[in-house]
Amino acid sequence: MINASHASWGRRLLRGLGLGLAWLLLAFMTLWASAALYFDLSFPHLPALVTPVLYLAIIVALLYLAKTHLFGMGICLAGFLIVLFCWLSLKPSNDRQWQENDSQTPWAEIDGDRVTIHNFRNCNYRTELDYICEWLTKTVSLNQLRGIDVFVTYWGSPWIAHPIVSFQFGDDRHVATSIETRDQVGQGYSAIRGFFRQYELLYVFSDERDLVRLRTNYRKDEDVYLFHTTAGPAWSRLLFLQYMEQANKLRDHPKWYNAATDNCTTNIFTQMAATGKLPVGSSLHDWWILLNGRGPEILYRNGNFAGNLPFAELMKRANINPVARTLDDAPDFSSRIRLDRPGFDSLDSHDGQSPQPPN
Repeated sequence: MINASHASWGRRLLRGLGLGLAWLLLAFMTLWASAALYFDLSFPHLPALVTPVLYLAIIVALLYLAKTHLFGMGICLAGFLIVLFCWLSLKPSNDRQWQENDSQTPWAEIDGDRVTIHNFRNCNYRTELDYICEWLTKTVSLNQLRGIDVFVTYWGSPWIAHPIVSFQFGDDRHVATSIETRDQVGQGYSAIRGFFRQYELLYVFSDERDLVRLRTNYRKDEDVYLFHTTAGPAWSRLLFLQYMEQANKLRDHPKWYNAATDNCTTNIFTQMAATGKLPVGSSLHDWWILLNGRGPEILYRNGNFAGNLPFAELMKRANINPVARTLDDAPDFSSRIRLDRPGFDSLDSHDGQSPQPPN
């Protein structure tokens, strides 16, 4: 009798735990559905809050009428699936009223070693929000591509950052690449909205005096760090071509930005994976790709960034804000932010197919 009683109590406990976990999951699904309705699926000409409130009211009313746990769970699941279906049906577009610095879609023509980038951005800033943009055509030769540098921008939490990959051609020509949200007029970035279908994905190709100087000289409370990678010319060319290929795809088939699954860093690693090689010690499923503020330290410790210093000292000396603010739009901006920077004192050309540890 005692054993039977214990077994019955154990079954009830497991059933209770199972029900509790199931209801918790359904609660999160209902919360997500409500947020998706608020941000992406609200009725036109009505306050955005009306749609999720109406949805929750219907779910609560049906739950009140439900006779069993199973029926109640079915109601929540059905509501979630209906919202998910509608949400997935939303289509991204390249034809919206874009902010001026996001107004053009870049694309590239590749002819052997010659790559012509169209809509290469060149914005001249007076303030962060006051600028004039030119959209240029830039031609580079793949046989002049020497390597890759990475700018990492922090604006608050040390766990979250924005990377800018810069390809070096010849002695001092760079194509800086930033993967960003494409903002409409009057639309600013919101970390919460970034998890929904609020922004299209945009690859920006630009001069460092645009992409980098915007962050060092005009935006408030942004700290930018510059690292020289150990990537060789051969692998750098493969990655550069992946960027061009993806930009061309986005020109014809726009995509949604998503802060968790399709963001600035996940895109970089997706393009690197497409070359057949990832940085040493990394994979597409590493936790720090999402919490990317920790990325520089991990990449450095695995030999992907150059510099023979303890990481804390390297990080301190990698900060370019003080120098960048003295240069403004100097034509040699790129070379001067690299002057005496750790890892840039010996810019020898590596021959590896992928990032290689420093010698």
